[in-house]
Amino acid sequence: MNITENIKKTARRGISLRKMNLSMVVIACLISAVLFFAMHQTDMIYRQAHSSTQQLIDWRKSSFDLQLASDYLTEQMRCFAITGEIAYLNNYFEEAKVTKRRDRALAKLEEHHAETEALQNLQEAMNQSLELMRTEYYAARLAAEGYGLDLSLFPDEIRDLELPAEDLTLTDTEKIAKAGRLLFDSDYRAQKEYIYSHMQGCLDELEQELSANQLTEEERLEKQVFVEHILTFFLIAILLGIVFLTSRLVISPLRDCVELIRSDEDLPVRGAYEVRFLAKTYNLIHRNNLQSREKLTFEATHDVLTGLYNRRGYEYVLQNVDIENAALLLIDLDKFKQVNDTFGHDAGDKVLIRVSDAVFSSFRDQDYICRIGGDELAVIMVKSDPSLEKLIRRKIELINERLKWEEEGTPPATVSVGVAFGDDGMEAETLFKQADDALYEAKDQGRSNVIFYSEETEQKKRAD
Repeated sequence: MNITENIKKTARRGISLRKMNLSMVVIACLISAVLFFAMHQTDMIYRQAHSSTQQLIDWRKSSFDLQLASDYLTEQMRCFAITGEIAYLNNYFEEAKVTKRRDRALAKLEEHHAETEALQNLQEAMNQSLELMRTEYYAARLAAEGYGLDLSLFPDEIRDLELPAEDLTLTDTEKIAKAGRLLFDSDYRAQKEYIYSHMQGCLDELEQELSANQLTEEERLEKQVFVEHILTFFLIAILLGIVFLTSRLVISPLRDCVELIRSDEDLPVRGAYEVRFLAKTYNLIHRNNLQSREKLTFEATHDVLTGLYNRRGYEYVLQNVDIENAALLLIDLDKFKQVNDTFGHDAGDKVLIRVSDAVFSSFRDQDYICRIGGDELAVIMVKSDPSLEKLIRRKIELINERLKWEEEGTPPATVSVGVAFGDDGMEAETLFKQADDALYEAKDQGRSNVIFYSEETEQKKRAD
């Protein structure tokens, strides 16, 4: 068979949705994998750029700490020389010997910037700062003696200093004055300017390195983002292709089903969950429309005494609602026969009406309340699952609380309730049986309560 014949045969039988979908999924998965890898690479580049930038910023901050520490030492020593308060001197040596911001800054830069101009500038600033401390120690010794402070309280660096003979002859006032001059004269300021200039040189070098690093990482990110854009374009193209083919090969054929609906017939409840749900919903609406056209009376589907759905309405609703996502409550009046025997059937009817009203007012408008027997009610709760157990239990407790008191001449009453929840693939008969088993267990446990169906409930009933 030649290629032309193969093409004609394919055109006659149509494109296989299964093969088309599989091909699209494989292509999309491959491109997605590549895109994911590209995004991972982009993330790595960003993290590297962020990490290196943060390191440079930390190093720059550490370098700046050396200058701050040097200024702090100067400030504390000057305050001591002027005031004679030893607390300033303690702050000075706390920074110099304990905090050591200068030493830590230099060590951090040495670890990552060995033999660089930035490190050389920082080392020179550190050396000059250490040299400046000699002057500061000497000024501290002069100030300590000028203020008559106990030298035994001072660190060895100051206590062990020996003053030249010319300074020993100075008066206390002169010693204090000289200490101040040493910390404020032009030589001291020149040394400080020398430290500042080398600190600025270090900061300038780090700034240039930071700028160069950011430029390099920016170029890498631009290339990576371009690759991601290309891959994203291909993914969008595949998505549009899937939408087009789905519309052409799936949605359009489904429109043909409109003719079947126009035939005014029920749709069969079979196939996938979504199709079953749509069929049930359509059938429910369709039956309601048929009832309207045929002018069915209210009593056809409702109980005359209570106004609730009757047995016929209950069976119809149960067969057409979404059982898999519904809850069924079977409600039985406790000792109803005794009420009839003791108070008469009229009183019994009033009790039934009162119970029906209590149940009807306790549930949602979208739920179906039915009277399926003499003293037996049923509630079909749509869109419900086991997460509503506490809510249902509370509703029943409130109903029993409301009914246990006499009202308008009617005797008190209580109800027992069995509850079962729908599940995937469950039929209406199974749901009813489970709710009935739970009701049996509720009455067996003393009535006036609610039991939710479980495997233990069924096993206990079998054992009984």
